[in-house]
Amino acid sequence: MKTDIQIAQEARLKPIVEVAKSLGIGEDELELFGKYKAKISDEYLEKISANPDGKLILVTAINPTPAGEGKTTTSVGLGQALGKLGKKAVIALREPSLGPCFGVKGGAAGGGFAQVVPMEDLNLHFTGDFHAITSANNLLAAILDNHIQQGNELGIDTRQVVWKRCLDMNDRVLRNVVVGLGAKADGTVREDHFVITVASEIMAVLCLAGDMRDLKERLGRMVVAYNFQGEPVTAADLNAVGAMAALLKDAMKPNLIQTLEHTPALVHGGPFANIAHGCNSLRATKAALKMADYVVTEAGFGADLGAEKFFDIKCRIGGLRPDAVVLVATIRALKYNGGVPKAELNQENLTALKAGIVNLEKHMENLQKYGVPVVVTLNSFVTDTEEEVAYVKQFCESRSCAFALSQVWEKGGEGGIALANAVLDTLEKKESRFQVLYEDTLSLEEKIERIAGEIYGAEGVNYSAQAKAQLQRLEKLGFGKLPVCMAKTQYSLSDNPDLLGRPRNFRIDIREAYVSAGAGFVVVLTGAVMTMPGLPKKPAAFSIDVKEDGVITGLF
Repeated sequence: MKTDIQIAQEARLKPIVEVAKSLGIGEDELELFGKYKAKISDEYLEKISANPDGKLILVTAINPTPAGEGKTTTSVGLGQALGKLGKKAVIALREPSLGPCFGVKGGAAGGGFAQVVPMEDLNLHFTGDFHAITSANNLLAAILDNHIQQGNELGIDTRQVVWKRCLDMNDRVLRNVVVGLGAKADGTVREDHFVITVASEIMAVLCLAGDMRDLKERLGRMVVAYNFQGEPVTAADLNAVGAMAALLKDAMKPNLIQTLEHTPALVHGGPFANIAHGCNSLRATKAALKMADYVVTEAGFGADLGAEKFFDIKCRIGGLRPDAVVLVATIRALKYNGGVPKAELNQENLTALKAGIVNLEKHMENLQKYGVPVVVTLNSFVTDTEEEVAYVKQFCESRSCAFALSQVWEKGGEGGIALANAVLDTLEKKESRFQVLYEDTLSLEEKIERIAGEIYGAEGVNYSAQAKAQLQRLEKLGFGKLPVCMAKTQYSLSDNPDLLGRPRNFRIDIREAYVSAGAGFVVVLTGAVMTMPGLPKKPAAFSIDVKEDGVITGLF
């Protein structure tokens, strides 16, 4: 069987100008990055702003496992299948981060015959958006430390600097560092920290900003430190906004590429909902809704993270009203949740399937709390048996969720026809009554406890003394009306990655909270989750290489 990168490299791509024409986008409304990538101009986005919105379909998944789920693969395959049925469809996806591409998995463009291409470009530098975010983030850090060095007119307490530097690579040794060592001219000695670029507040700001004016306002509101009186100091106070906006000017524009079957795909912003907002940009999603009758989008990791943030943050801030949600699972992943080791997942095991399906059940219940019709799809493997598939189908339909088998990895759009028809049928017959999980008026602790109880299934919440004090401070400073962005392991509904299935009788541990005032939410760190990941013992980078003719290998 061919690898994902082999399939992608053998594909016949259309020039992106031709793909754009299918949406009515002229060449002069594109900013080209070679033959197969382009950014969409602000002028075009303004031109289509009065168009009616298409139907918005969110793709999410059960908690990820080593057995694989295939959320992006399903998103791409569903978009392709809608195209095969003669529907005008656009896909809106998150960009991959270099950290995991070279760390744990080697790529994030879908898989098999359901990929977005050019795959290598997307998984590497793409159009440079993440580099722009990294530069803007670190420019602000440099201006902050320079301000302290040059007299500290704002009275910044160096023990209360909250802005962190960033890098788009997994590098655990940068989590906690000391800066300013050396001579007096080398700066003020203080503790500092790095996050991975996708966890930078600037990523969330870019993804949630409506236009350049909104971007600059959000950048200006970002809290970088506190002064000796305990008052917040912002990026606007440091006079850093204009320069950061200049670095982000082009990164604001959505990127247009294509699938293997030439379905248009807007890939812009994101990606990790376990440590950040985790959704593609509002600009990309809203543009897609104006371009097409059906928009397939996705949010990061399992529904407890990505879907929750998509609904409670992105839809709340952007005024989106999703029409349906597709929940992706695999027989293999469900059996893994039921206690089967990875090496034995190819064997039929209905007992384990019944034990592990409770993870799927909880995600179905969670999604239904938002009032959006749910379609469950099984990403098909050749080792799945008829009995196993029949059990999952009956389980879903008995709980008022449509069900469809997906074979998009193997067959591309053709393998997604059943899923596309199930989605279309759901859109026709079931009305979305979308609602957010909690009101703005609740306190921060009430919002945290609502998510922990309703979405994770926790009995309660334990706050560290530090987190308690931070939340009280944020309330006093006027940030209590903001939604909360929970940073939690993606591998479990709890904050313990080893608790699979549907954990019960547990509490969520909150260790830290801080405001992302520009993005417009409060970040809450649970358990041992890290905003700067590390590399595994054998990083995916070990398998990546370039041949003499320039062909990249090992980026799967």
